[in-house]
Amino acid sequence: MRLTRPMLAVGGAALALALTGCGADGDRDAVPETATGSLERLAAEVECEPDIQIDADELRQALCEQAEGEVKGAKGAKAGKAEKYVLLTFATDRGQREWINEAKDYGGYYLVGRKWLAVGHEDVVTSLRATLGGDIEVGADHSGGGSHHAGHDG
Repeated sequence: MRLTRPMLAVGGAALALALTGCGADGDRDAVPETATGSLERLAAEVECEPDIQIDADELRQALCEQAEGEVKGAKGAKAGKAEKYVLLTFATDRGQREWINEAKDYGGYYLVGRKWLAVGHEDVVTSLRATLGGDIEVGADHSGGGSHHAGHDG
């Protein structure tokens, strides 16, 4: 079966939606130079043993876990619980941007480097940024400023 970009984007975005949540203020500390390299090299930088989910020519995707206490200085860290995040590498800048543009419709937090990104809760992405550098992008807000049942009167 050949994986197409839309299939990968929808699958990755659904996983991103499942792993992400709403947050507030971002971290404004000094950011290191943006990391580069393979999925394995990036994973090693953040001490992740990558669980490879997709290994295709266009992109590689792995699930990583950030153990309790690894979220450094992030607000709203969930104590006592390991948090999962997704680490992806892309063959091209264009492929990466297309993936992000489609995935951001599902919400979430994205740490973006050159031909790589990490997707997870805001505190995890902020923590990863302290090691990997990169820019944080935020997906669509689905917090529901209104009622989900707007058509139903009491």
